[in-house]
Amino acid sequence: MLIIGDLHLHSPFSRGTSKETSIHNLEKYAKLKGINLLGSADFTHPRWLEQLKQNLSEMDDTGIFCSKGRMNFVLSTEVCNIYEFEGKVRKVHNLIFAKNFEIVEQINETLKKYGNLESDGRPIFNGMSCAELVEVLMKISPDILIIPAHYLTPWFGVLGSKSGFESIEDCFQEKSKYIFALETGLSSDPKMAYRVSKLDKYTLVSFSDSHTYIPSRLGREFTSFLVKRLTYNELFEAIKKKEIAMTGEFFPEEGKYFWDGHRLCGVSLHPRDAIKLKNICPKCGKKLTIGVLHRIEELADRPENYLPKDAVPFKHLIPLMEIIAEIFGTNVYSKKVWEEYYKIIQKFGNELNVLLNVPKEELLKVTNEKIADALIKVREGKVKYQPGADGEYGRPIFDENFIPKEVKFPTQKSLKDF
Repeated sequence: MLIIGDLHLHSPFSRGTSKETSIHNLEKYAKLKGINLLGSADFTHPRWLEQLKQNLSEMDDTGIFCSKGRMNFVLSTEVCNIYEFEGKVRKVHNLIFAKNFEIVEQINETLKKYGNLESDGRPIFNGMSCAELVEVLMKISPDILIIPAHYLTPWFGVLGSKSGFESIEDCFQEKSKYIFALETGLSSDPKMAYRVSKLDKYTLVSFSDSHTYIPSRLGREFTSFLVKRLTYNELFEAIKKKEIAMTGEFFPEEGKYFWDGHRLCGVSLHPRDAIKLKNICPKCGKKLTIGVLHRIEELADRPENYLPKDAVPFKHLIPLMEIIAEIFGTNVYSKKVWEEYYKIIQKFGNELNVLLNVPKEELLKVTNEKIADALIKVREGKVKYQPGADGEYGRPIFDENFIPKEVKFPTQKSLKDF
């Protein structure tokens, strides 16, 4: 049984999210995407948890829940740990997965002692270390799974440039034995992790961290599992033992933190140029935000393109709506983009099938040549980018003569930036 899962999402009760996100919308657009397993998101928030209980039913004591529209869900949330360790303030995001609502209730009863669960779908626990988080969760149930989220992101990734940690063991201490996987995040991919030998023992998973239900965000990263039966225990074991079929990845260049930069000054730099400037913004003299490409160079003990024997296959993708919008020269929310998207999906079933499988000659029967060409370029990894930096997404460029350069960032104004 092939399970394509996006297990890191957010509800309308998290900051900066679409208030139209609902179980119904999630299941509807996940099906268009080609996803058949979703994370429930934000089970720590009382109001969202109430909706989950009303709309999801457990399937035969499997730890997998089904919505009324027949979409599979696993109970999940993301939390933020902010604490001082060895004289530095650390900020780390962690994903938590639970087997049933009874365990979720116990988790929430424990975690509300450390922070206000009603304030945000991704609650902040001030003064609670990552090691302490794991310790209290393991006392509740050994079936709870904890995965550091977007592990290389500067501000809240466990190994990001702002975290101060040089290894998973530094962060989780003796509780690191309960950490089996890392979420790559949008600005990095598995081949970047392969350069760091101390990460070899961790399974690399990919999820969207979507703040909305629309298919340009939902499922933009995913993890595929081959299981005999869809159960929580089988998913847990697959992650623990690296039994992953494949991951679908953002091109890291499109992530918000690939290059180094200073958004307020409109500065975006390749690490080699940032290093020449001693990581100082050339416009204001303040420190640059060190991105993932730079950070991996600091951690790496292997050359580029190193491939371990047990490497899980992965594929870089660009959401179909983004491809259409780029070719049409408009944004993904335009009526023209939605119409073209639905036309293509209606013919080929779901978006992942279009991105991964449909031949160009078949695409040309439904859409124009520029869109078909762009889809094939993405599939073959021949896309160039204006890389993202310091919180600003990168942009795919289908012009082969394009050369990335320093850019002026726009001001973030709407939900489309998430």
